[in-house]
Amino acid sequence: MRVLLCAVITLLLASATPVWAQPAPARHLAMRLVAESDAPRAGAPVTLAIETIPETGWHGYWRNPGDAGFPATLTWTLPKGASVGAVDWPVPTTLSIAGLMNYVYERPYAPLVTMRVPAGLAAGTKLPLSVAISYLVCTDKICVPEQQMLSLALTVGDGTATSAASFDRWRRAIPKPLDAVARYAARDGAVTIAVPYPAAATAAQAYFFPVTTGAIDYAAAQTVTRSGDALTIATRGKPVGTIEGVLRIGPAQGLAVRAVPGAVVAAPVDGGAAAATLLAFLGALLGGLILNVMPCVFPILSLKALSLARSGGSERDARREALAYTAGVVLVCLGLGAVILGLRAGGSTVGWAFQLQDPRAIVVLLLLSVAIALNLAGLFEVPMPRFAGEGGASGAFATGALAAFVATPCTGPFMGAALGAALVLPWFAALAIFAGLGLGLALPFLLIGFVPALRRRLPRPGLWMETFRHALSIPMWLTALALAWVLGRQAGIDGMTQGLLAALLLGLLLWAAGRRQRKGLAIGVVLGALILASFVVGAATIRRAAPGAQTREAGAEPFAEQRLAALRAARTPVFVYFTADWCLTCKVNEKAAIETQGVRDAFARNKVAVLLGDWTDGDAAMGKFIQAHNRAGVPLYLYYAPGAADPVVLPQILTPGMLEKLGT
Repeated sequence: MRVLLCAVITLLLASATPVWAQPAPARHLAMRLVAESDAPRAGAPVTLAIETIPETGWHGYWRNPGDAGFPATLTWTLPKGASVGAVDWPVPTTLSIAGLMNYVYERPYAPLVTMRVPAGLAAGTKLPLSVAISYLVCTDKICVPEQQMLSLALTVGDGTATSAASFDRWRRAIPKPLDAVARYAARDGAVTIAVPYPAAATAAQAYFFPVTTGAIDYAAAQTVTRSGDALTIATRGKPVGTIEGVLRIGPAQGLAVRAVPGAVVAAPVDGGAAAATLLAFLGALLGGLILNVMPCVFPILSLKALSLARSGGSERDARREALAYTAGVVLVCLGLGAVILGLRAGGSTVGWAFQLQDPRAIVVLLLLSVAIALNLAGLFEVPMPRFAGEGGASGAFATGALAAFVATPCTGPFMGAALGAALVLPWFAALAIFAGLGLGLALPFLLIGFVPALRRRLPRPGLWMETFRHALSIPMWLTALALAWVLGRQAGIDGMTQGLLAALLLGLLLWAAGRRQRKGLAIGVVLGALILASFVVGAATIRRAAPGAQTREAGAEPFAEQRLAALRAARTPVFVYFTADWCLTCKVNEKAAIETQGVRDAFARNKVAVLLGDWTDGDAAMGKFIQAHNRAGVPLYLYYAPGAADPVVLPQILTPGMLEKLGT
């Protein structure tokens, strides 16, 4: 009875919140407002945390408190032009008292909020902010309403994370979005929710926390069963429409679930995960094969062309080089896949080509492209292992590794969905998909090595090869030029100048190395160390510049989930595209389709709103949105028709005609 009385008093207090004049003298939730970076960049997001530590024996409430209590309310006071998104709440725990089910936090927790810093602010600008929090805190006997005012003073800077370890820990407790839609069936007060979930993935302490109020009976028992690639929750309730909730899959681990009415059919017990993995593997294989004709891989095709053209050795040598090249490609793809899976397991939202969000990686690629261009032009020769097929198996392996690394800015047809599936499958299945991508990228060279008839069709070696080799330096210079442009976008004019200076110094060192080689001398330890140092120092000294005003296509607005929701509520057709400066496929689509006059006119005629998501800097909130649409990176193109529940995911290669039909 005491708990029931507490619940009634709690509801009355909730309705009377405006009359609270003073905070309670004793606070049973110790709170602290923390920023991931004390010096966020202008125009960039910064994550804020409300670090909360309950007093022993007391608990705070989740966004849906359950049968009793009420959720915290947050009122922000922000710098002019700044905005905050929705609160991301950690996975709660259950607390049943006298037959009432409560969703609570009894141990330290930290809700997260993303704040967008206004663009155009000068470094050193002060950013004072505060949040007024009204909440309920209870024991198993009493409940007390409390208020706190938390303040923080930030300063515009370079965005360096000052609390990275704490935020990594707190992010792990935030539910990850489930890419697939769940289904539920309700009849005679019984509810069965089928959540797509790989059979090989672990699910400890599984429990469904409803966000949608009134959808299920909070105090009713939940029976959780596994059936193939589905996890089924049976409980009581009378839901109507969509159910939003969180599925706990382990201690402080959960998935954000969206369930719609539909038939709940048990998936086959065996073979479900294997079939999904096989399908994604084939998609990655085909996507990797298509990468061989994508613009971002063309310079590496030049290296392969030289290697194939000089093929005149034995069949055994040809097969050995083909296998070595394939090993280089596959191992790099596996390595990148392992790093992505590891970072995501730690709470990050990185995706394919994540390393290109760091200007230091761009500098390394720029210097590497310059070195390869100078090598192809004949300025110097690379010692073992040598590129362009001059070093046997070791050269083929190095060429394959380079091909895979430079291919990361591209996401071709079939590849996006396959890599998106890899992020929700067990780690061993995910790595198999990344290996399939590498195998597809290496497949043409592999076929040449193992099919003599194909090798016989290649041109015979001759003096023409030296001229051809020199000509192939041109696409490598174009690659270096594109990378310098990307570096300028990320690090500003000063950063681009610094990168070009590093390239000039590297060129001088390689010229000195070539002079020694023409005299019959080795490059030498000192010169070799200086060449290596040019890469290390060039990358280490680059800093990301504070962004200025964003340049974007006329008529496009910056992507924000709140703006998207407002446009959809107004039944406006919306085209959303996610891009990045380092994504060559994105830039080709923008110039060839999105930014054409015909598409502009069609969008204006059909009143299609355009939202642009710039993922160049790896925005975490945007990455979460991209992941929720079963993609591991950019490009991603979505069309929201008026009144439609879900968007249409457009192909990753666009045409003007395809876009001109939107909204008709």
